[in-house]
Amino acid sequence: MTPATAPTDIAPPETLPAATRRLLALGLPLVGSQLAGFVMHMTDTALLGWYSVTSLAASTIAVSIFFNLWILGSGFGTAVMAMTSNAVASGDTLRARRVARMAMWLSLAYAGLTIWPLWQSERLLLAIGQQPEVAAQGQQFLRILMWAMFPMLVQNVLRSYLAAQGRTQVLLWITLGAVGVNAAIAATLIFGLFGLPELGIRGAAIATLTVQCLMTLVLGIYAARIMPQAALFARLWKPDPAALRDVFRQGWPIGVTLLCEGSLFTASAIMMGWIGAVELAAHGIALQVAALTFMFHLGMAQGGTVLAGAAQGRGDEAALRRTAQGAILLSTVFALIVVTIFLSIPGQIVRLWIDPTDPALPQVLAVGTALVLMAALFQFVDAMQVVALSLLRGLQDTTVPMLLAIVSYLGIGMPVAYGFGFGLGMGPVGIWLGLTAGLAAAAGLLMARFWGRAVRIGARADV
Repeated sequence: MTPATAPTDIAPPETLPAATRRLLALGLPLVGSQLAGFVMHMTDTALLGWYSVTSLAASTIAVSIFFNLWILGSGFGTAVMAMTSNAVASGDTLRARRVARMAMWLSLAYAGLTIWPLWQSERLLLAIGQQPEVAAQGQQFLRILMWAMFPMLVQNVLRSYLAAQGRTQVLLWITLGAVGVNAAIAATLIFGLFGLPELGIRGAAIATLTVQCLMTLVLGIYAARIMPQAALFARLWKPDPAALRDVFRQGWPIGVTLLCEGSLFTASAIMMGWIGAVELAAHGIALQVAALTFMFHLGMAQGGTVLAGAAQGRGDEAALRRTAQGAILLSTVFALIVVTIFLSIPGQIVRLWIDPTDPALPQVLAVGTALVLMAALFQFVDAMQVVALSLLRGLQDTTVPMLLAIVSYLGIGMPVAYGFGFGLGMGPVGIWLGLTAGLAAAAGLLMARFWGRAVRIGARADV
């Protein structure tokens, strides 16, 4: 494949409206896929919220730990998106499949390293101050969910590889199909329907593991059968040292960057657990709501990664700038809509997540409503930080953004959350002010990095 015959979805946009349309065409299926994937997680959260507030609290903290381990390893697969779009735009499809294969190697190796810490998770949860019942249920959940690390990381590679070539529709349809399957399995196992045993939080973990395995299998079949010319799995066992080094060099800073952001949110969950199970449950609800709207920004930003990588492959600085402007415009408009909704009906949003007969409803509702209002506060900065990060990844600029993320999330966000939450006695609201401060710092620093230096395609990245 030559640049002239590259997929239409990653062809260069010639105007800002064209760039916006191209982002929507490429990004909306990614938004839908991200949203559908998140709905699967939300389904489990809602079902556990109806099952038990303690189970909801345990799953909130357990998923935070699992997610942080997952995102550290996901950097290898995420790097494939920019590397593939760059290779395809420059006519080097051989490199595209080489980096995808080696990303699978690195992802599987990393997944094996996560088994031991997840198996011993109760000790960790107790050590960070969680209540004994929450820690025990969290370990039950993670001892099952840990096996999903393998298919989820391979799936991440496949998703990046397909998205980078404009194959975003298939990601949407496969994920949409998985939503219904997950809901049916989770409800059946959590509550013990149709004569099956009532498994509670373990049922949610089994449902997630089953569905993730199925999704990875279907994506693998698609890549092998629908795109046979790519020969993605041919000689999968054969090492490619050069591609392995490139994926590792690009991928580990992405993983650390994502881990720093995830660690900020995990720390906020831990701090909420110090206050109480009700506050932790309310925090989990507010995070789900904020993360749900974040899926739009993430999908658009991933579309930006693909187009930025293609622009770099062609050496087209003008197309890169138009892509960045389009991504910022789309995310800003959507953030305005979300803020309006959050400020208008915060209490009604929280009520969707809790059994109306639960005796803890008034307390969860009071805390959760305040946190949904706080979620409106960081909509814009959250959007801008993910857009900037994704554009920089498209340029394969990952090391300096990692350092900026460390400063923003760990050096600013986490101390502010603790200081406001406990030092100033602001409780849950203070913790969320810390989240906002960290995201705002990241948005400012990363946008400055992109527009001030990395946007110049001819300049060296990571210096």
